Amino acid sequence: MTETRAAKGDVGDGVTTHRISVSAPVRAPAAEVYSVIADYRDGHARIVPPRVFTSVEVEHGGYGAGTEIKVGMRVFGFRRSFRAFITEPEPGRVLRETDRASGTVTTFTVEPEDAAGTTMVTIDTAIPGRAGLFGAIERRMISNLLTPLYREELERLAAHVTAGPRIAGVGVGAR
Repeated sequence: MTETRAAKGDVGDGVTTHRISVSAPVRAPAAEVYSVIADYRDGHARIVPPRVFTSVEVEHGGYGAGTEIKVGMRVFGFRRSFRAFITEPEPGRVLRETDRASGTVTTFTVEPEDAAGTTMVTIDTAIPGRAGLFGAIERRMISNLLTPLYREELERLAAHVTAGPRIAGVGVGAR
């Protein structure tokens, strides 16, 4: 992994935005990497860590912009789900998942790095949160959860594009 960032930004009214960003090189062409991330029916569901993501269900679409998903998670012993709408601000390079209920936005950025076919992939999440002491505790917990989770997701992505769909333990619950 090349980079991990956690930052706090002020958005006013006692609300802050907490950002978690993790980047890693993947030894595969950018188009191949992006196609796995954008494929919510098969590819994306194979790279999310199943210890946290219990399901990824496509409700509409399935590939890239216009896709709508319902995601099940098990976090800190609690089950929760959310719905996300997928956009592609820069098709083939930037894909964004937006949870309209919470305002959380996760962006996947895919950058060709060299002629040998290595691609730099960044997962960046912006989460609205509280200011003050409770916000600081919230930010620490989120950072402690998402940073290793994103590292694992990037490792699973790299394994998937180099070895194909034969990764042990890959996949998530009912789809």
